[in-house]
This record gives sequence, structure tokens and C-alpha cells, in this order.
Amino acid sequence: MTDDEIRQEYAILRRSVRHPEAFGELYEKYFDRIFNYIYRQTDDEQLTADLTSQTFLNALRNAASFEYRGIPVSAWIYRIASNEVNKHYRRQKRERVFSIEEEKVRELMEVGNEGWDEELVNKLLDYMKDLPTDMLEVLELRFFEDKDFKEIAYILDITESGAKMRTYRALDRLRKKFNLSIKYDGKK
Repeated sequence: MTDDEIRQEYAILRRSVRHPEAFGELYEKYFDRIFNYIYRQTDDEQLTADLTSQTFLNALRNAASFEYRGIPVSAWIYRIASNEVNKHYRRQKRERVFSIEEEKVRELMEVGNEGWDEELVNKLLDYMKDLPTDMLEVLELRFFEDKDFKEIAYILDITESGAKMRTYRALDRLRKKFNLSIKYDGKK
């Protein structure tokens, strides 16, 4: 997003403090993305619907507290969504779920003529599900949600260098395990 687009969204959020109906514009723009983000972490449509609703309700309730720092409003909404998912798993004392779509993994990999077949893709998907949560979170935000490191850092409440380090460590694990060529930032 450009700085102008970020400021426009911030203005919409500020307006929604006095006129909650203005928040509908942000809701419409980000609902599907937030829903899919949460769904990948729950693999439960009803739970996802509940957590998505709670996310947007909390965003609207806390619109006045959002401070402009050059971060897109969407990053703030993702942070709220991440917190809602974390709260759910803490309350339920259940192991976290990650549902990774095969086509997203294929987009991440440069499959070309490297002999990738269904079996190898399935092994990769299974391996990714066993990665530590912190690595999965950064991979999901970076490659499936197209967030930059600054946004990832904000969403996960870590430093930007921490977001980079987690991402590159996760990619290195995948590369070593599967001898992969992985795209990021349009480069290998």
C-alpha cells in the first residue's frame, strides 16, 4: 500500500469512531482476507465465522485507540485477528491447527520441471504443519497474506528483524528438508 492509501484508511477508521457505519468500508474490504487468515488457523468454518465477527467488533470498538504509525489499518486488523485466535487456543487448551492450501504451497514453490508430484507436495504440506507455530505464522503472513516484514512485525508484536529472521529460518528448514527453490520478493 502507498502512504496515501494508508492515510485514507486511517481517515476512514477515525471517522468510524463517531460514525460506526463508516467502518463498513473497511469491513467489506478486509472481511474475506481476515476470514481466510483465521480459517487457515482453525480449519473450522463456524469457529472462523465467530472469531472473524469478534475481530471486526473489537476493531470497531477500539478504533479510537489506533495510532497512525505508517502501518496499514489492515495490519492492525490482522493483529486483532491473531490475538483472537491465540485467545481461543489458550481458552480451549487445544493444539493449534494450520490448514495450508495445496495451491498456495505450489505458488510458493518453483515447481517447473523439478519432478514435483502429488506425493512430494503432500509430504511438504505434512512437514509444514509440524513446523513451530512462530515459523508457520510468519510464512502464512509473508507468502499467503503478502505482508511485508514491517507489517508482520506489527501483527505478531515482534521486531522487524525478528520477523525476517523467523521467515528465513523457516525457509531454510524447508529448503534443507526438500531441496527447494523458494520464491520470496520475486527472487530465489
